[in-house]
Amino acid sequence: SPPRAPQTSSTRSLVASTSAETAMAPKAEKKPAAEKKPVLKQVHPDIGISSKAMSIMNSFINDIFEKLAGESAKLARYNKKPTITSREIQTAVRLVLPGELAKHAVSEGTKAVTKFTSS
Repeated sequence: SPPRAPQTSSTRSLVASTSAETAMAPKAEKKPAAEKKPVLKQVHPDIGISSKAMSIMNSFINDIFEKLAGESAKLARYNKKPTITSREIQTAVRLVLPGELAKHAVSEGTKAVTKFTSS
């Protein structure tokens, strides 16, 4: 597995908050193991990515995660809530990402949460 980024105080509070939420959530039924094919090959079978480009993408994703986790933690703190919920995440997305990108992210996030809760 790839090396994990060091946890900051914002990600530690995110992990602590979401682990309590996860512990109380109903267990999802196990589905058959999916084919372990990288996402890029599922979407574009004829395209690859160099290790340097993958490293850049990994840094980018980790950076966005840190920004969203930090903003979500601040929102929970401002509202005196001990848990980061999908509402804090959605608000953080609207605050951190610009215009159209935020709209698409909220739409995809809502779709993912709906799919997860219905399974």
